[in-house]
Amino acid sequence: MNEARSLLEEGGRMNPGPWIRHSKYVAEAAGKIAAECEGLDEETAYICGLLHDIGRRFGVSYLAHVYDGYTFLMERGYEKAARTALSHSFNRKKMEDYIGKFDISEEKQEELKNLLDAMEYDEYDYLIQLCDSIAVADGIVSLEERMNDVKSRYGYYPQDKWDRNMALKEYFEKKMGKDLYTVVPMKSTAEH
Repeated sequence: MNEARSLLEEGGRMNPGPWIRHSKYVAEAAGKIAAECEGLDEETAYICGLLHDIGRRFGVSYLAHVYDGYTFLMERGYEKAARTALSHSFNRKKMEDYIGKFDISEEKQEELKNLLDAMEYDEYDYLIQLCDSIAVADGIVSLEERMNDVKSRYGYYPQDKWDRNMALKEYFEKKMGKDLYTVVPMKSTAEH
């Protein structure tokens, strides 16, 4: 946990930006949800949330942050966090679902595709995908608000990806036996 916090702080010094606060909200949400779910470890979930965007430490990037985060964490032996750094952007394991610029070589894209094809997603992958889809830099928002925000910034949001996020929300609500936003409260509308 301390090492993860240290890596995020260091990343923030290297490339300051809202991604640091976003990562902390993802971590907080993941930890709270994991605490309500049998079979999930709160600390593991928190660490994976904290490090899911760690590839942003190397500068402003798009798909490169996924590749850079995965390789950075694998080089340090943090396989679980590396997995979620890779899987968080691909809730359907399809490269074409990535929203943003493909700012890495075709060779690296092929490497990511092969890694995704070989992965069997687990509940931590799903959890970080969900938490990434409700966390913004200043708190937790509804899934619909976050997806509409992405859609307004990039001009599109694949319907299958949208539907998959809604299914992840339902999955974790069923697993917790609670509404998502009672476990992870949204920021108040007065803060918007």
